[in-house]
Amino acid sequence: MSLNQLIENCKINDTQAQSELYKLFSSKLFSVCLKYSRTYAEAEDNLQDAFLTIYRKIEQYKYKGSFEGWLKRITINTVLQRYRHEKVFDMISDDIVDDHTIEIEDDTISVDYLLQIIQELPDRYRLVFNLYVLDGYSHNDIANMLEINIGTSKSNLARARQILKKTIENYKTTRSLQSL
Repeated sequence: MSLNQLIENCKINDTQAQSELYKLFSSKLFSVCLKYSRTYAEAEDNLQDAFLTIYRKIEQYKYKGSFEGWLKRITINTVLQRYRHEKVFDMISDDIVDDHTIEIEDDTISVDYLLQIIQELPDRYRLVFNLYVLDGYSHNDIANMLEINIGTSKSNLARARQILKKTIENYKTTRSLQSL
């Protein structure tokens, strides 16, 4: 069955087609959920919520643009909706902190470690960091998605980068001391 036929069958609530759609895209969408969630279990819950939303809104997909991109946007918005309800951005000020870049000069830091420390960021910083750095959204888009000011988005990104930079520097210092 073609993807278009699978989509059409999902639009008429065909449970077999919905199951097939889940099998085709669940692993990719789970990685999106994991990136934005606090824990593995929360990511699993978010994936299930995302698919429920996808099945409910699939009628709105008009074959314009990538279907996978549409699924990803639905998934991200579903996860962000949970955070909007939790009000993780209520305590944020609009102070804009200088933007920092993180330089990694060597290969001593694994991708797994980088993903781990990103996952450990406070919710408001992790969400903005992932949206801006990993998914390429603009501060304007992020502000609209998270219902915050552009300045708050910029500030949260800068703070996330500061935390990551400090964590990486501490990691490197610890590793160099251990090698003595």
